Amino acid sequence: MSLKSQLQADLKDALRARDERRKSVIRLTLAAIVNAEVKHGGEFDERDEAAVVHREAWKRNETIAELRGADRPELLAKEEAELAILDEYLPQQMSRDEIADEARLVIAEVSATGMAQMGSVMRELMPQLKGRADGRVVNQVVRELLSDQ
Repeated sequence: MSLKSQLQADLKDALRARDERRKSVIRLTLAAIVNAEVKHGGEFDERDEAAVVHREAWKRNETIAELRGADRPELLAKEEAELAILDEYLPQQMSRDEIADEARLVIAEVSATGMAQMGSVMRELMPQLKGRADGRVVNQVVRELLSDQ
């Protein structure tokens, strides 16, 4: 079952249970997936759908960080609850070691010898890790690996 199908099934369950928050988060996420598919011009695969859900979770994380600084506990609790719902649909994030293993393979594949080839490494690596790893962490790992060479 694809992630989109799972979201649609869970939306029906949320409607039956009258769970307004869950219903709202799932509807917004489905809308984001459909909008991305329309913009892309076709159906997404599982990895692309996961990337959209990851982007939605990232937005919530950014909002949570801002609300902590603004001392808005009621809105903070709402955003954290929505993030918890989205976390159920996110694939398990890769560990730093797993990212490093994948990066080493790509570095060898493109014959990168230093920081000058970082762009070509990232260009090959990021589509492989899409939705499974945070881009900032991937960037740090690749920098560390390339600077050691």
